[in-house]
Amino acid sequence: MPFDAVLFDLDNTLLDHDGAAAEAVTAAFPDVDPDVLVPRWAELTDIAVDRYLAGELTFAEQRRFRITALAADLGLGAWDDARADAWIAAYVPRYEAAWRPFPDAAPALAALAGLRLGVITNGHPAQQRAKVAALGLELPYVLTSAEAGCAKPAARIFTTACAALGLAPARVAYVGDRLDVDARGASSAGLRGVWLDRSGAGPDVPDVPRVTTLTDAVALLTRPAG
Repeated sequence: MPFDAVLFDLDNTLLDHDGAAAEAVTAAFPDVDPDVLVPRWAELTDIAVDRYLAGELTFAEQRRFRITALAADLGLGAWDDARADAWIAAYVPRYEAAWRPFPDAAPALAALAGLRLGVITNGHPAQQRAKVAALGLELPYVLTSAEAGCAKPAARIFTTACAALGLAPARVAYVGDRLDVDARGASSAGLRGVWLDRSGAGPDVPDVPRVTTLTDAVALLTRPAG
């Protein structure tokens, strides 16, 4: 086998985060056009999480940022922290109830039996580990950005994982849905980075392989070297 370990991103790679978030936010605002609501919620989530990872907002603050900005967009006025926290308290259980693995996740991990498997994920440790547990997948190793002291695409988060596994980066592959953050980040740290482009809409790039399913990722990574 060309690799001793395969590590994965979590959200939108193994877990259908976008689907869960869409389900939860549309339930919260059933009278709002989902074609407007869902993309805006996703956009605000990306902004808030980037600011959280950069240390500009706490985990609670990034949650408040998202809903207060959305409420303003929807003409619901300025929400204070108490109202934002109450909304989040209702949203989170809906989001968690909608956590589901992609259909190709379990078969892909089964096909990699015998290799070291795990997750490197940006995000809050408690929430990300709860997601891994909820998926019911065999992923013995989990490293979050908060635990590593840096977020993807920093090389250190990838090399920290390799060191914990006792493996040289060249013996580890990493699969994720974001080209720069995941595939190129891993590649720059010496791992075999693979871009999981589930939409199939992205371009082929010269520096990292692009696949559209985890099934294709497994076929790529288990192909004999040479």
